[in-house]
Parts: sequence; C-alpha cells; structure tokens
Amino acid sequence: MNILVNMHLHPDQITQLEALPDVHLIDRDEFTPAMGSTIDVILAWNPTAAAIMSAPNHVRFIQTMSAGVDYLPLADLARQDVLVANASGIHGESIAESVLGYILNFTRALNAPTNRDPHNFWAASQLRHQITELPGRRALIVGAGHIGTTISHVLQQLGVRTTGVNRDGHAVAGFDQIISTATLMAQAPAADFIINILPLTDQTHHLYNDDFFQRQPGHPYFINVGRGPSVDTAALIRALEVGKVAGAALDVFEEEPLPASSPLWQAPNVQLTPHVSGTVSDVATGVFKIFYPNLVSLMDHGTLAVNAVDLARGY
Repeated sequence: MNILVNMHLHPDQITQLEALPDVHLIDRDEFTPAMGSTIDVILAWNPTAAAIMSAPNHVRFIQTMSAGVDYLPLADLARQDVLVANASGIHGESIAESVLGYILNFTRALNAPTNRDPHNFWAASQLRHQITELPGRRALIVGAGHIGTTISHVLQQLGVRTTGVNRDGHAVAGFDQIISTATLMAQAPAADFIINILPLTDQTHHLYNDDFFQRQPGHPYFINVGRGPSVDTAALIRALEVGKVAGAALDVFEEEPLPASSPLWQAPNVQLTPHVSGTVSDVATGVFKIFYPNLVSLMDHGTLAVNAVDLARGY
C-alpha cells in the first residue's frame, strides 16, 4: 500500500506506519507525477493530491488535516468510491480559545482605539459604557458538534448560557438548550453572541444574509470561525453599518485573502484574523491519532474507524 504523505510526521509516527505490513511511505518531496497511479492513500490534501484524483487512479482513502472538507471534489470522490476522513476534534480547544478571546475583546474593550491614543487614553468614561461581564450573557452556537460543544463548555465556565443549533434539534450534552436549524431560521432566540462553526454546504451557503441579520432580536456580536461563504459579506456590512449587529469577529471570509478594498478593513468594532483560529501547536499528533486507526481499519476491514465524511452531506 503506497501512502502519499503531504504533511510532516514525527519519526516515531513514521516508524509506526512502516511497521504495518506492505506499507510504503512516499514523502511529498519525493513524489513524481509518474507515481500518481500507484497511490492508494493520501495523507493531507494539496495540489498534488488534486492532480492525482483528476487523473486515472486507484486511491482508496484520503485523510484531511481540517474539519471542513468543502474544498475537496466531493462528488468526484463519491463517484470513485473514495473514503474520506476529516480531522474533526483536534481543533476544538484552539477554536474555543480564539472565540473566548474575540468575546473578551468585545466585552472588556481590550482593543478599543482609545487604548492606543495618548490624548484619550485616560478618558475611561468613553470605555465604561462598552464594558460588561459575561455571567448571564447568551451565546447562540450554530453547529453543535465537537467544536461547538467545546466552545459551549468554555463559555459556560464563565457563566454564559449557551444554545446550540443542529439539523434536527436532537439533544446534545453540554448546552443549556438545543434548537433545530429550522427554528434558527424561523425564530432565532435572543443572543448576545452568535457563533458560526458550520461546515460549508449548499444549505449553509449565505445562511447569514440580510434576512437573517434583520430578524435578530437585540444587537448581537457575530463571530465566524466556520466557513467564510456561509456569510453574505455585503449583508453583514450593512448590518454593522445600521447597528443591527454590534460587532463582528471574522477568522474566515467569502474571499480569501480578504481583498484590500473590502470595507471590513475599516469597519468599526470588527476583529479580523487570517483563518488561524484552529491552529494547534502539534497538528501532526492530532491528525495521526485519527489517521492511524483509520489506516488499520481500512487494511483489515475496508472501512474507516473514525471521522468518516458523508460525501453526500459534505461533512
């Protein structure tokens, strides 16, 4: 079995893989196009992987480094009967920490413009009306999987009441309440923070549009650590301009890199980060804990053990 390795592995991980029967690792730096038709497994997606899949191949399994898989040619992979596993579960803590950081920046005025203005630095009265505490605040977490549950846990420790959103409203431990996507669109509950962590599918594209923002009770802060195209950027900007949304923290964007001409660069009370909220210090270890049991299961049973992606649903 030939495995194309498109990410850094630790030496002990390489040893563990090579101890499996009939496994041959091909490092991305050693790969040549002539090898494409010999690859059985791809560890981490990149342009080389895309080129392999667009040509005649016999790839059986692709392991991604990300939770979202919208960048993959899902329909083509389904037609080729390729198994795909995502890396859901390894980014939860880091994304939750990022979300908490965004929220604290909003509620404690940590990045207020006056904080860098020597002429107005001590005008505390200008800041006090912006500052609030977290106990009793409400967070609407759109996406109640592993990441959403981790975010909920972190916020609940600080007294925030959390409502999770999933497709059908089925109960999930770790939230104060769960509602369905249909309920969200029909009558969203009042929230101080709306946090998007949904994968990108046909159903979630531009989920957050003019209608969504205008129907929100109150003036929530909007945080997107899911996928950029879930948000109609023009609609969000309009909601910010009229105060329907109090502020936004965006780690992902409809167009990446975010164009220099985007009004978001100058929009007040907007935090921008360059798609880094899920960064972990040792991604290899997290991905390997998913990839190795999946590889063993593939070799033994022809199936995946964990994190199998439903290619029809896109997650």
